[in-house]
Amino acid sequence: MAGILDGVDKRTQLAGQNRLELLLFRLSTHQRFGINVFKVQEVIQCPKLTQVPGLHHVVRGVANMRGRTIPVLDLSLAIGGPPTNELNGRFVIVTEYNKSIQGFLVGTVDRIVNMNWEAIMPPPKAASGSSYLTAVTNVDDELVEIIDVEKVLKEVNGTDEHVSEQLVEQKLELTDIKVLVVDDSSVARNQIKRVLDQLGIESVLKENGREALEQLVEWSQEARRVSDWVPLVISDVEMPQMDGYSLTTAIRSNPLLNDLHVVLHTSLSGVFNKSMIEKVGANQFLPKYEPDSLASAVLDRLNEFSGEKTAAA
Repeated sequence: MAGILDGVDKRTQLAGQNRLELLLFRLSTHQRFGINVFKVQEVIQCPKLTQVPGLHHVVRGVANMRGRTIPVLDLSLAIGGPPTNELNGRFVIVTEYNKSIQGFLVGTVDRIVNMNWEAIMPPPKAASGSSYLTAVTNVDDELVEIIDVEKVLKEVNGTDEHVSEQLVEQKLELTDIKVLVVDDSSVARNQIKRVLDQLGIESVLKENGREALEQLVEWSQEARRVSDWVPLVISDVEMPQMDGYSLTTAIRSNPLLNDLHVVLHTSLSGVFNKSMIEKVGANQFLPKYEPDSLASAVLDRLNEFSGEKTAAA
């Protein structure tokens, strides 16, 4: 797999064009899966794994790589499939999510395909809830399933979803406001909602950029300007049909929406994100997922919003 991830700088040019590159792979069956190349650090043949007592049952062991120790998760087992019994000849996809590094044990790795987010579709409604799918697409007339990695990692690592009492005490008594939350992962949407609930803020949840833009346009047809009662939009970057970069660009190009405060809240890592928020006009980039960091960003914006309303009165 040497060279499969060469040219990262070139791939960053896809950001903002509603495009992505998927690394295709298979687990223990013929079903093909995909993962965004931006989240992949490297692909290696499965190294020797060291067993560590007390780890989650889907963690097959830890690997020592270039002086760092990373957990290796059996991805098939993690999504309810059979365990990967034979490790020889298998591959590990080393990824970075939410500022943590882990490897996913897979069967075979295929290739990278360049796609438009419009070709990435939400999973069938019947598959929601207990499903580990966050999206599906079609490559070479074959269904490709995109796994909700955030759901997998939450089940393996657990997540503290409580905002500290000190921050909760700082919540503002603002009425008649809503925060628009946009994320294709049901886990991520609900995590953000729980933070907003603890701050006493009503939220409206959408699954992708297109749904969010349609909602904003609908609101813009009402009497009040949207920014008068929607103090901020919290959006993921990676989403089917329309990604967060394209959503932000669409917001900035609409004169009825262009003053909305947009926070890009994403598990994507890399310095390019900071330059991308300037390119597309987002107000802030916030890495997932730390309840207090999110709560602090929300409170800062609400204080600013409250000041704007007071000055305008």
